[in-house]
Amino acid sequence: MKLSIGIVGLPNVGKSTLFNALLKKQVADAANYPFCTIEPNVGVVEVPDERLPVLAKIVKTTKIIPAVVEFYDIAGLVKGASKGEGLGNKFLSHIREVAAIVHVVRLFEDEKVVHVANRISPQDDIAVINEELILADLETLNKQKEPRMNAGKEERHLYQLIILLKEKLNQGIPARNVHLTDDEKQLVKPLNLLTLKPVLYVFNVSETQLENRTETEKRIRSIVPDTNHYLYLNAKLENDVLALPETDQKAYLRQYHLEDTGLNRLIKQSYALLGLISYLTGGEKEVRAWTITKGTSAPEAAGAIHSDFIKHFIKADIVPYADFVAAGGWVKAREQGKVQSVGRDYVMEDNLVVEFKIGVT
Repeated sequence: MKLSIGIVGLPNVGKSTLFNALLKKQVADAANYPFCTIEPNVGVVEVPDERLPVLAKIVKTTKIIPAVVEFYDIAGLVKGASKGEGLGNKFLSHIREVAAIVHVVRLFEDEKVVHVANRISPQDDIAVINEELILADLETLNKQKEPRMNAGKEERHLYQLIILLKEKLNQGIPARNVHLTDDEKQLVKPLNLLTLKPVLYVFNVSETQLENRTETEKRIRSIVPDTNHYLYLNAKLENDVLALPETDQKAYLRQYHLEDTGLNRLIKQSYALLGLISYLTGGEKEVRAWTITKGTSAPEAAGAIHSDFIKHFIKADIVPYADFVAAGGWVKAREQGKVQSVGRDYVMEDNLVVEFKIGVT
């Protein structure tokens, strides 16, 4: 499945610097998955996965295909975008296409980088974008017509949800914070509401703020007290780190008490934000990570490889990744009783190596 993330924020918050670092990362990784810029503002970046090279060595292949994320660098939003200010509707149409939003917020102070409001106020910056997305959603909802007299139960239920969402949005509450059942979320999904998309806040900090972690984290918690979906990084530093050899990268990061780059943390958190997991397949042809949502059944997981596999699914042989590595491959894993054969009702778990058995028609 395709994972698409839109990077949004006010002008001059470091959004494009971050996006350029993501593209540079893809080139620097020199992975077997080909670098791809679909448009000038879209790039495909691999999900960091230390399991794949290990698996490739065991099954004796050199071809590695990781899971990937599409990042969209969406033009800077300004107040009034919902009414056409700035790039207006172009911005909003782009953001409707993504599965989740990375909201870049400026925390750094720099007199050389002008703030669009001439002052650094992260709360106000977040409020501007939230307000524009809410106004855009209200416009969408206001276009929905009341059902006809002979409308079905589902259509009437949808209209009741529209009334509820309009009420909450007018109170400044985004759709994602309105309690909806899974069935209700499916009902409103075709409306493609912007505020229903999950959000990961990325605070762009200075090097000094990066060093003063306790103080910086305390400040961020005061800005976004109602979510744990956030991280902070220095977008310029992320670009600089990528120019270094891998061993020097780690030494550079240790100066700031960091275990991993901000880019890797961003990609992994984006993946988790959408409730995604992956399973691995491996053979002489290739090793590969396949992206699925939590709660996916074994046949649906097989469908990630090819849609026909759902219909012709017979069973799946699964083994936890750690057991597969310890056994050194399928043969020993089977001999040691580590492999489990599961059927159509099995719900996939994370971190499995899988071999599907598919019927031939």
